[in-house]
Amino acid sequence: MSHHIVEFQDVHFHYPDGTAALNGLSLRITHGESVGIVGANGAGKSTFLMHTNGFLLPQHGSITVGDMTLDKKSRQEIRKKVGLIFQNPDDQLFMPTVFEDVAFGPLNLGLSPDRVQECVDEALTTVGSLNLRDKPPHHLSGGQKSAVAIATVLAMQPDILVMDEPASHLDPKSRRALINLLRHFHHTKIIASHDLDLILDVCERCIIIQGGKVVADGHSEEILSDKKLLEENNLELPLSLQRKGQTPGGDMDEITKLHHLLGHWAEHNTEHAKTYQDWSKKAEAFGRPELATLLKTIADETIAMDSHFREAMEICR
Repeated sequence: MSHHIVEFQDVHFHYPDGTAALNGLSLRITHGESVGIVGANGAGKSTFLMHTNGFLLPQHGSITVGDMTLDKKSRQEIRKKVGLIFQNPDDQLFMPTVFEDVAFGPLNLGLSPDRVQECVDEALTTVGSLNLRDKPPHHLSGGQKSAVAIATVLAMQPDILVMDEPASHLDPKSRRALINLLRHFHHTKIIASHDLDLILDVCERCIIIQGGKVVADGHSEEILSDKKLLEENNLELPLSLQRKGQTPGGDMDEITKLHHLLGHWAEHNTEHAKTYQDWSKKAEAFGRPELATLLKTIADETIAMDSHFREAMEICR
């Protein structure tokens, strides 16, 4: 099943501000693998994920999905094979009802109304959310939104499921439900997360990225129990391994986890602000000045959040 294979060969990517996000990244993921992508803030994880379905294109090197080389011409076809689920489900839910959100992808694939109905029902049933089909997405809880966001991708029946921090907005019960759901998926799965316990639970293979390239690749239990390797890459043992041999409590472990999550949220906050700025410019070009002004305001307020993230991280130290 070559159409399930993802291969990066010496991939480089720099953002317009000169930030080098990928620096010769090479890896190969084959059919049915469940692979965790871990690394410190700014290591290149999210940039890697956005290359898997052509959201970003390599500036040097090559990416192959199945038997297709990723480029401007092939990325629409590749997006049918690779389903990308963003960290924030609100980035994927924008229609008036859950049904319309989940139906959006199949409709754009040109499926018949009856087949679209089947795809939506199958996807929502898979994530245990069929009862939400007529609800407005903004009325859902964080866990429900995450489940529906996964359904929007499953409805397009991709061969490869790619997820960025899938548990970052979930309470413990919803997180456990997500882990159980992912364990039963037969898709090839690529999951980037700071939640190393989730990676340990879901992924047989773990890849550490640092400085935009692979620095370690192996069995998850081996990689994630290597304290020295993790510390060299600004990571810590999964909380479940930290607690072995320790007294109950775990308060400091939870604060440490929060510190890492705040850093990740801050990283994505900057990315979101740039997206809002780009769309503000597009709205201006479309002759929608009122919308452009509003989007610029959203971008400015998003940027202003950076200081709060830094303050919270400092308090967590």
